[in-house]
Amino acid sequence: MPSQLTDPVKLPCGLVFPNRLVKAAMAEMLAGWSNTPTPDLIEAYNQWGQGGWGSILTGNMQVDINHLGTPFDTSLSHPYVDAQHDAALVETWSRFARAAQQHGTPAVVQLCHPGRQSFRVAGKRGLFAPTIAPSAIPLEMGDSCIQRFVSWMTFPVPREMSQADIDNVTARFVDAARLMADSGFGGIELHGAHGYLLDQFLNPKTNHRTDAYGGTPAKRAKFVLDIIAQIRAVVPPSFCVGIKLNSADHDSASFEDTMMQIGLLVDAGIDFLEVSGGSYQDPQMLGSDPTPNSQSESKSKSTLSREAFFLDFAQQTRSRYPSLTLMLTGGFRTRAGAEAALAQNACDLIGIGRPAAVAPDLPGRILDESLDAHEAGLVLGKVQAPLVMRVIKWLGIKSVGAGVESAYYSGQIGRIAKGLKTVVPGFG
Repeated sequence: MPSQLTDPVKLPCGLVFPNRLVKAAMAEMLAGWSNTPTPDLIEAYNQWGQGGWGSILTGNMQVDINHLGTPFDTSLSHPYVDAQHDAALVETWSRFARAAQQHGTPAVVQLCHPGRQSFRVAGKRGLFAPTIAPSAIPLEMGDSCIQRFVSWMTFPVPREMSQADIDNVTARFVDAARLMADSGFGGIELHGAHGYLLDQFLNPKTNHRTDAYGGTPAKRAKFVLDIIAQIRAVVPPSFCVGIKLNSADHDSASFEDTMMQIGLLVDAGIDFLEVSGGSYQDPQMLGSDPTPNSQSESKSKSTLSREAFFLDFAQQTRSRYPSLTLMLTGGFRTRAGAEAALAQNACDLIGIGRPAAVAPDLPGRILDESLDAHEAGLVLGKVQAPLVMRVIKWLGIKSVGAGVESAYYSGQIGRIAKGLKTVVPGFG
């Protein structure tokens, strides 16, 4: 009997994912200093496009070139006018869209603004210029003097955004969405997780505003809701608008606030919600892979549940908003683990990140009925950090481990783009 993972999923906008396996967003680091889709980046997505995925999510497309997450993100370099005025720009992004979607897999571009999580060396604002955020709260990766110094060296202290800043960033998100629609992509996903700007507005830990954008869960959501409304007004009805939200950084005290905000997003007409988690201060989106056991060893139901990092939050969301299309990302490695999440009615879509950076054709293995459900997938070993990085991590900088992991898998994506054999960490 075919796996439930092979079922198509139709989003409210009408876009159809041919199966439930989604290549999740990852940092590709392939846009070069031009911050545009390069031949290598396009070729990587050509390979994923042939991999049998239900959908492909791109890595961060930053909406403002002055504020990048990494120096080599794709970005919008100037306000977008229209397909006639910016014909060359549309053609560049159209090549990207055609490569990713030429085999029938819809591609969704992840739009992002890093806010206070923009490295000093990332973006064209200048080395000593501040970042921007809802409130002037610096990003601190620890309480010790060394941790605070590393934080200051890495991330400038942000300045609180004015109304003009908010209007400008909103316009940049809308411009980016229009460009993606004109270029032929299936949709966009707003990155409202991992401590980036939209998450900074939603979260009371980073939003201390007392104006229309802070003070209550609804006001903290206003920035995101305005962006969604303005995007919806200028893209075709069939164009997908999804959002990624954090689960892990909202404690029990703010859980109901988060559920309220999700309700507002549902009312705004989002097509799907991706559940993830973590930030540079607490990088839970890059959890540890389990130590691989013998292939014959059976897994308990609880072990399969743990294969999904954020399963409990997804189940709670499902119980409140049963009609919302949910995507759960983080930790999936096997068909058995993915099917367990579906069987618990925790999600509709399974997001797979790091294994896709090693095996762009992973869906074929996951859906191979000749393989046992526990064998059908890819277990990853631990990425070994260089000695200097291990020393820095010993000092308590949590994000070092996540950075090493991210850099390793970005390197594997680069190998995919070059037609080189990838290396499974711990096994290569």
